[in-house]
Amino acid sequence: MVRQCELASVNRSTVYAQSEALEVDDEELMLCRLIDEQYTRRPFYGSRRMVVYLSEQGHPVNRKRVQRLMRQMGLAGMAPGPNTSQGHPEHKVYPYLLRGVAVERPNQVWSTDITYIRLARGFAYLVAIIDWYSRKVLSWRVSNSMDAAFCVDCLEDALMQYGQPEVFNSDQGSQFTSAAFTDVLKREGVTISMDGRGRALDNIFVERLWRTLKYEDIYLKGYGDMCSLTVGLTEYFGFYNRERPHQSLSNMTPGRVYESAKGGGAMIMDKYRRKSDTASGDKTGQRCSAADEVAQTA
Repeated sequence: MVRQCELASVNRSTVYAQSEALEVDDEELMLCRLIDEQYTRRPFYGSRRMVVYLSEQGHPVNRKRVQRLMRQMGLAGMAPGPNTSQGHPEHKVYPYLLRGVAVERPNQVWSTDITYIRLARGFAYLVAIIDWYSRKVLSWRVSNSMDAAFCVDCLEDALMQYGQPEVFNSDQGSQFTSAAFTDVLKREGVTISMDGRGRALDNIFVERLWRTLKYEDIYLKGYGDMCSLTVGLTEYFGFYNRERPHQSLSNMTPGRVYESAKGGGAMIMDKYRRKSDTASGDKTGQRCSAADEVAQTA
């Protein structure tokens, strides 16, 4: 299949989407559903806490099984610690460039991420690119594999429709560190930024998008297959961009803020305060918790 798609210059995710949803054991799907819902509520939960949570729900499972399912879903606890992203040892990792940077205009910073989407008889993955200033979803794609091809396709579409951002931020996942993905950004002259390991807030705006999407659409509708999911996401992102007001944008929509270049903007905060910062000011005010900083970025 890989070779055929290469010869025909066809995106593999497109071919896979034509096929039936992956056949997965019912018990596995149920565990994935519970893990997905709890992770959306508590993104700092790792495999150990998930084991406890599942046991409390009447599903005693060992940690290795939970680790396997979370790895398959692309989930990792959002807390400082080792191995919090699915990187590739041979891919170049770029530094995080947005610490303390004020985002003041559209197309200054774009960001991307991948999330797990459950289906009635399988699962899919969703990648989206958003503009940090306006929170507008610029482009998105779904696939039932974690291959980098659908991420590259999403990036190419955003660049074709909206031009080039000044900075493009992502995590250190293998899809975004791959040469296929970074070469597109280099070709367009875009500065590449990547989240630091264990930094839960570096890509907070996309994480908020996933939470909003799942509670307002995915969990309510329970899509059965890739076709209905694609149609549903098309409708929801149209609503999200053009109709849904955002409190952080003075109750304007992302589409309106993006087009008018007016609105709230964002201030990217550094949750790791340097000791020298506390010497010149109020120590209490300088010691912001992670929860406080999430509120400040809203």
